[in-house]
Formats: sequence, C-alpha cells, structure tokens
Amino acid sequence: MQALNRNQLFIASCLALLVTSLSFGIRAGILSRLGIEFNLDKAELSSITASAFWGFPLAVIIGGMIVDVIGMKRLLILAFVFHMAGILLTYAADKFSSPYWALFISTLLIGIANGTVEAACNPLVTALYPDNKTTKLNHFHLWFPGGIVIGTLIVYFFNQAAISWQMQVAMMLIPALLYGVLFAKQKFPVTERVASGISTSEMYRSLANPLFIFMIICMFGTAITELFTGQWIDVLLRNVSGNAILILTVSTGVMALGRAFAGPIVHKLAPHGVLLMSAILSAFGLYLLGNTSGNMIFFGAIIFGMGVCYFWPTMLGFVSEYLPKTGAVGLNLIGGAGMFAVSLYMMFMGSFYDQLIAKNLPAGADLKLYNSMEATLEMKTALAAANKAAGPEILNATLVIPLALIVAFTGLFFFMKNKKMAVVQ
Repeated sequence: MQALNRNQLFIASCLALLVTSLSFGIRAGILSRLGIEFNLDKAELSSITASAFWGFPLAVIIGGMIVDVIGMKRLLILAFVFHMAGILLTYAADKFSSPYWALFISTLLIGIANGTVEAACNPLVTALYPDNKTTKLNHFHLWFPGGIVIGTLIVYFFNQAAISWQMQVAMMLIPALLYGVLFAKQKFPVTERVASGISTSEMYRSLANPLFIFMIICMFGTAITELFTGQWIDVLLRNVSGNAILILTVSTGVMALGRAFAGPIVHKLAPHGVLLMSAILSAFGLYLLGNTSGNMIFFGAIIFGMGVCYFWPTMLGFVSEYLPKTGAVGLNLIGGAGMFAVSLYMMFMGSFYDQLIAKNLPAGADLKLYNSMEATLEMKTALAAANKAAGPEILNATLVIPLALIVAFTGLFFFMKNKKMAVVQ
C-alpha cells in the first residue's frame, strides 16, 4: 500500500496556493492595463475582480461540505481543471467579441479553483500536522503573500521589458501543472474530524456556537482589510505613487516573512492576542497609506503588511484550535465568508470610486470617454488628478473596518483570557 508522504503533500499544497496568489498579484498588476485596452470603467473592473471573490466562497463552502464524501484528492483534481480553464480563457480574452465577459467568466473560474484549493488544503494541513495547526497554517498561507510578491514582480519586470499581459497570465501555468502532477501521485489522509470520530451531525450542530458566529462576522472585516486593499492598491495609488504595484510587493513581502516566522509569535501571544495586534497594526498602516505620500507610503505598506500578515491563517487556526468540532465545514465557512464579504465590498466600492472620480472631473464629463484610448491630453490630466484625489478617499473609508476589529478583538482577547483556554501547538 502506498505510504503517506507528508512533505510531498505539503509542498503540493503550497504550489496550489501559489497559483491562487499569482492570480491575485498578476491581476492586481494588469488591472489598470486591462481597463485601458478594453475601455472598462472602474465599476466594470470591480465586477470582473469581484467574480473571483464570488467563485471562491461558492467553491470553498460546497467543497467543505463534500470533502469528507469525495475526498481531498478528487477535490484538488477539480481545482486543477478549473485553474487551467480560467488561466487559458484569460490568456485568450482579446480573441472574444466581448473581452469583458471573457475576463469575467475566466476570473470566476479561477475564483472557483482558488476556493476549491482552500476547501481541500486547509483541512489537509490540519490533518497532516494535528499538533501544530496554527503555525503550519501560517507556513502554508505564507505562499499567498509570497505568490503575490512573485506575481507583482512578474508584472513589473515584464512591463519593463514590454512583454504582453497575456504572457504574464501564462506564467501561472507552471505551478498549476506542477501541483496537478504532484497531487495525482499522492495518497491522502482523512480529515481531522473524521479521524477523531466526530459525527457529521455533531459537526453541523457546532456551527451554531456563538463564538463561531462571532468569528464569521470578524472574518468579514479581516478579509476586506487584507484582500480589498491588496487587490486594488495599484488602481487606488497609481496616481499618488509612481510605483504603486511595488507598494503591494512591499506589503506582501512583509506578510510572507511574518508568516514564515509565525511559530514563536503564536506561542507567545496565542491566536486571540495575534488577532488583536494585527487589527491595531492594520488600522495604522491603512491610515498611512491613505494619508501620506512619497516614501512614507512604503513605510505605511510595511506596517500594513505586518498588520494583515496573520489575519487569514490565524482566523483559521483559531477555529481549528478552539472549535475543532466544526471540522472542514467550519474552516471553509470561515474562508468562504471572508471572500463573499470582499466580493460585495468590492462591487460597492467600484461604483463609489467612479462617483468620487466623476465628482472631481468637469461637470457633465463622460467618464468612459476620459478613461478611453481616445481621451485627449487634457482629459488624461484631469482624470489623473481625479484618481489621485479619489484613491486615498477609498482607503480612508475602508479604515473604519480595522478600527471596528480592534474593538471586536479586544473583547475576544479578554473573553479568551478569562476562559483560560490553553493553546495546543
């Protein structure tokens, strides 16, 4: 019988998450370019981007419900198929009569693939490392910011070399093919919930735990703070900083380093202490991004990266450690809730962003015309000024979310401290 190869499974999981993160980093880098090439306004760009955040919760929630039935291996084969279809359709978007719909559908497919990866890999990591779950989830999830760094650098250097955005998208095929091959050859364990003998009915009853519901609500805020800001940073700050995409590179680079060294921090502060610290730093970093200029923006990016660094994996780790009976469904509902909140917020902010830009343009200006290839130099100058004013306003509007999280996680910190629940690492 084939032996379980824990290291190979973990490496393949990291490669699968790398494809997810490359899709975020490269899409963030080419978003403005797509808007110009296909004459898309901010609302259309936001709906394309948001489709990834619709596909993700759909896949992660359904995947969480069926992972124990069909197994993690079959779920990851489905993720591979969706990734390949989404990447290839994005690559060929300019060949369709409606590039908008080609980009929308392809981004949706990639979002479904990304959610399916999370649906299988989060319970896989906790099953592989039952005595070190929060730390190993941080190590696994370091490939999300790590991949965004790689993706943004691909965009930056490929743009410098005048290499097409299509070739930038095609770079995602390399890790996708690698994880597909690796997973196809491996034997998989059962999920931790199945291994511990917790029944399916008990798992679903555990979802009504008030603490779990509280964490779902908090995940709305942590996901929006991290993912909305990261995905839109190049658009929001392009006219404020000459190298806006490098701001994302800096913040996600800090995130990757932080997650790599998560173990001692999680042991020292416990998950609830880490979450409170993260909310405070996120709020301060977001304030700096929206209210400074020049090199101070990069300082803000460092603080922001330190803040959002532990949000996602530590939210998952908290649920896995303190609410283990919720099983794979609990882990994946947390992730799905976060992505769903981001999709709604992104759609709302896309329209709000257009309104802010229009407010700063001459009365009666056609935003589509100002944003098109036919725009005059005067129009482009006026649009750049309007964008420069609107981007930081969006960041300042978003600042209220991490401020609310500080209050929520302060309450959680004292609640957990009073409960005196020991962290098992």
